[in-house]
Amino acid sequence: MLTVLLGMAVIILIGVIWRLVLGGQTSEVVRSHLAQAVYNIFLPALVLHVLWRVPVDLNTVRIPVISALSVLLALLIAFLIYSNGRVVRGFMGPVHSNRAIGALLLAAAFGNFTYLGLPVLTQTFGPWSQFVAIHFDLLASTPLLFTVGIMLARHYGSGDGHGMHPLLALMQVPALWAAIAGLLLSISGIAMPAWVDEALSTLGSAVVPLMLLSVGMALRWKAGWLRRMPVLLPVLMIQLLAMPLIAWAAAIGVGLPDRLLAPVVIEGAMPSMVLGLVICDRFKLDSALYAEAVTISTALSLLTLPLWLQVLV
Repeated sequence: MLTVLLGMAVIILIGVIWRLVLGGQTSEVVRSHLAQAVYNIFLPALVLHVLWRVPVDLNTVRIPVISALSVLLALLIAFLIYSNGRVVRGFMGPVHSNRAIGALLLAAAFGNFTYLGLPVLTQTFGPWSQFVAIHFDLLASTPLLFTVGIMLARHYGSGDGHGMHPLLALMQVPALWAAIAGLLLSISGIAMPAWVDEALSTLGSAVVPLMLLSVGMALRWKAGWLRRMPVLLPVLMIQLLAMPLIAWAAAIGVGLPDRLLAPVVIEGAMPSMVLGLVICDRFKLDSALYAEAVTISTALSLLTLPLWLQVLV
């Protein structure tokens, strides 16, 4: 796995360098277009291609249950640590404490399950494991993000999110519709035509490199991060240590097959979610603090993920 992560780290680093070469404003435009292409075209194609071929069975329920427990328990731990504001006010000051708390709760509970999890599982376990990341994210984490996550962002932020209802926002996720279509086609037993297989496979193959480039271009660094480490430390501990342990315990509790245990735990060990930057911007949470959580947790995950795999195997 170390070789795999080093290869992925190189692509992420290329994204970081590309951001520096292009400059902040231009690179953000490029990253936004890349992310939109993945979000609206390539990822839905991959999701449809994978789920159409995977039989619907008890694991289709087990994996989302594990994901939901991981996210909600991580959110509960983060809420108990941050909600009274003492940790945040001590280092961030009282003026923007609510904005910081909202950003930290999102960073602690919602991992980069698709944008980084999908490439990691694909490169580590093989293409067969892609459905684990898709079930983990699209059938549990994403619905929770666009309901519970949005409600938290509205509570702690000052934006209205353009007045969009969380469920309406959820219904506008293209990959979610692709997942529903894939599950229905799998249940129906309709065979995938060869030309559809080829087209979806070609589109889906672009997901991994573009996602990794997008992650690299989304990473931000701000002076004074060392002073803010005590604020970020609980997020890092929850994302990189507590969540995989919760996922492991939940997997055993629901009777997940042994061959799926390692992919599920590795999926639970992903760093903070890049997409949360969009939510922080929309609801006027502390985007800079959230970006630091993403950057530091992503960097540390390159060390912690091989350790988790070593424990699991």
